[in-house]
Amino acid sequence: MKATLERSTLLKGLGHVQSVVERRNTIPILSNVLIEANSDGSVRLMATDLDLQVVETVQASEVSTPGAITVSAHTLFEIVRKLPEGGQVSLDAAEGKMAIKSSRSRFNLPTLPRDDFPIIAEGELPTSFELPAAELIALIDKTSFAISTEETRYYLNGIFLHVADEDEPVLKAAATDGHRLARYTLSRPEGAAKMPDVIIPRKCVGELKKLLDENGDSNVLIDLSASKIRFTLKSTILTSKLIDGTFPDYNRVIPTGNDKLLKLDPSSLRESVDRVATIAQEKTRAVKMALDNDKVTLSVTSPDNGTAAEELSASYGSETVEIGFNAKYLTDILTQIEGDSVDLHLADASAPTLIKEHDKSPALYVLMPMRV
Repeated sequence: MKATLERSTLLKGLGHVQSVVERRNTIPILSNVLIEANSDGSVRLMATDLDLQVVETVQASEVSTPGAITVSAHTLFEIVRKLPEGGQVSLDAAEGKMAIKSSRSRFNLPTLPRDDFPIIAEGELPTSFELPAAELIALIDKTSFAISTEETRYYLNGIFLHVADEDEPVLKAAATDGHRLARYTLSRPEGAAKMPDVIIPRKCVGELKKLLDENGDSNVLIDLSASKIRFTLKSTILTSKLIDGTFPDYNRVIPTGNDKLLKLDPSSLRESVDRVATIAQEKTRAVKMALDNDKVTLSVTSPDNGTAAEELSASYGSETVEIGFNAKYLTDILTQIEGDSVDLHLADASAPTLIKEHDKSPALYVLMPMRV
């Protein structure tokens, strides 16, 4: 195989695929990127960790000898990243080695044959629909922070995607770690009516977000079955296995009878929580909120670090309530509120709190209280 590519083209393509590759691999071939140069001048770059696969197609300046080979993904990426801008990079693979040439630089890397490289078999992907990249970005941003990192509850280690029929057909995304829940609702796209309920793994969500940030103005084609999902964005295809588990019925934890409404500025609340939490114990990060007539008092008491308190003006007309929250969980939710007002629907000190920007907001959050 012999091909010449612009450095910027090769760097961008390698950047998309190499981040899938785990730094430590017991299987040598999984550390490699598959490079496939075709006679039409296209070059396919592919990387996988056996659960997730990214394929990027780039255009070469010249393909002298079509062929395919695998080489260390991270090493090649670092080499190309450090080469001078604006140059051409020649990749020449033969007899177990790849020669990389650009300007005055010369590198020789060991290779492994393409036949050893594993490819995820997609099988049938019967459900197919499109979403604007901007909507998919919003869906990920508003929910992914609540994905659980607890491996024992593996079925919570992703975003749950499902369709539902309400006043209109909708597509919903939800994530929870047992302490907080985030849900985002979209109008159901054409073609998604019979899709199975799926859980998209955390790593896939992270890689998809990186790709979306570069393709925010396009549409994304989503094809899926009960076990696999494929995202097609311009020149990049991301394929992932889905989490094989049952997501809990999260609707049961969304409170419907919370009759105390607190309205205030989300950025002011976020900044205040952050300030008083400075002295909170690292383990619990507990902040107490005391709600009184049109004001909120935030306070923290730490046996080691002392006390902190801050008062905020707010719209509140119900009876006095004192409730505790984990400061990080509360600020994570408030960070997602884009408007200048947020609604907190409360019941009492032991009941979950419902948080929304407004009644018609596509995003909804539930936060469990803490004892303080």
